Amino acid sequence: MSLLCVALLLLQTEAPQAPQVARASLRDRIAARIAQTRARAVGVYYRDLATGDSLTVGSDVRFHAASTMKIPVMIQLFRDRDAGLLSLDDSIAVTNTFRSIVDSSPYQLDVTDDSDSSLYKRLGQRTSIRDLIELMETVSSNLATNLLIARVDARRANATAHALGADSILVLRGVEDDKAYRARLNNTTTARDLGMLLAAIANATAASAGSCRDMLAILGRQQFNEGIPAGLPAGIRVYHKTGWIGQVVYHDAAFVEPPPPGGGRGYVLVVMTGGIQKDDDAHALARDLSKLVFDARRKR
Repeated sequence: MSLLCVALLLLQTEAPQAPQVARASLRDRIAARIAQTRARAVGVYYRDLATGDSLTVGSDVRFHAASTMKIPVMIQLFRDRDAGLLSLDDSIAVTNTFRSIVDSSPYQLDVTDDSDSSLYKRLGQRTSIRDLIELMETVSSNLATNLLIARVDARRANATAHALGADSILVLRGVEDDKAYRARLNNTTTARDLGMLLAAIANATAASAGSCRDMLAILGRQQFNEGIPAGLPAGIRVYHKTGWIGQVVYHDAAFVEPPPPGGGRGYVLVVMTGGIQKDDDAHALARDLSKLVFDARRKR
């Protein structure tokens, strides 16, 4: 049985029972939309932060995390700020030499494989942690990510994520460690893991209340908005992180904050996909599932 078939079976069994009619309708619509896209696997996690109402599909299916692993790295940095271990104004030397977790051998990032090239122009200079976090989250800079992981240690970020309820996520290493990739030592996660982390930030439990507000502000400046935000009406605030490896995975993990009146505290929505051959098709699936969830909430 394929992972997608398993995911669809999970969709029938994981959703809570009430209100039965509205939820059954949303469940059927999500299943029908997923079935329209050729994918190796799809994972969806939805939770209303006010009521706890939830709906999941394949939420425990494991995917390569791609750039979504930058969320727990950010959380660790802000927790370290809260503990007085660093200031966001501290600076880090910008270098492009890192050590593989396999044997400590050096490797470098390829600027042509990075979604941001601006930081490479600052090699040999120093840049603040604040600026590096902004680049890591909003334009998904791999170079900024590796510099920050070297500062906080991937193992610490992983342990913190587990403590926040993302208990199966694996944050092992920086980006483009090819020796680790060949050894199958990859950063992996599930839709549920990412949902737990977004909920912790939104609920101000991931770090101090001020740090969580700062993290939401950064996620709200995300530059890649082809997925979950594209399925929402204008004016809806979305705080999210995307991650993709062409033809391998595309993910979008978001906290959505509907405007008053009647918006409530908002909700977490994570869409993870594997094996969709065209980026536009992956974006369209996340966009359409986002619209289905939003419309179902508006009608309840």
